[in-house]
Amino acid sequence: MSLVDGSVSAAVLVPLVEIEGETHVVLIKRPETMSTHKGEIAFPGGKLDPGLDSDLRAAALREAQEEIGLDPAGVDIVARLTGVATAASRFTITPFVGFVRRKPEFVAHPAEVVRVLEVPLSELLDPGIYREERWDGFQRDMSVFFYELADETLWGATARILTDLLTRLVSPER
Repeated sequence: MSLVDGSVSAAVLVPLVEIEGETHVVLIKRPETMSTHKGEIAFPGGKLDPGLDSDLRAAALREAQEEIGLDPAGVDIVARLTGVATAASRFTITPFVGFVRRKPEFVAHPAEVVRVLEVPLSELLDPGIYREERWDGFQRDMSVFFYELADETLWGATARILTDLLTRLVSPER
């Protein structure tokens, strides 16, 4: 299902890993040299490659392995979140939440990732780092979410996916 006419199917993995008894979400920072979403904080993921991927779930796992060295065999996919569209880059992104069984040593792919971030869910749930703005973009009066981390700003499609996840965690009846 395409959320934006002419969009490209993509998938991301929302990796959750336990570190010292607390659940963290794993994010990446994209380099300024990327063709889209330069320098942005994102989840590992990318375009569906029909030659390599049997489905979007496989694409998310493959991309996470390529971008941060995460072995797909060590990930339990537990949810598929609501898809999101990006107007400027014309992607329809399907997010998959996966529990990482054992914390690996993440290895950033130098051409695709300049930094791997492991952010505690408790930090992301702190209302002091979250804000919502109303923008007129490809939709009128659209909600745009922001998470102000210690040294990075998370926003856009990644923030929409993260907000969906956090809302489901604190209001599971949704």
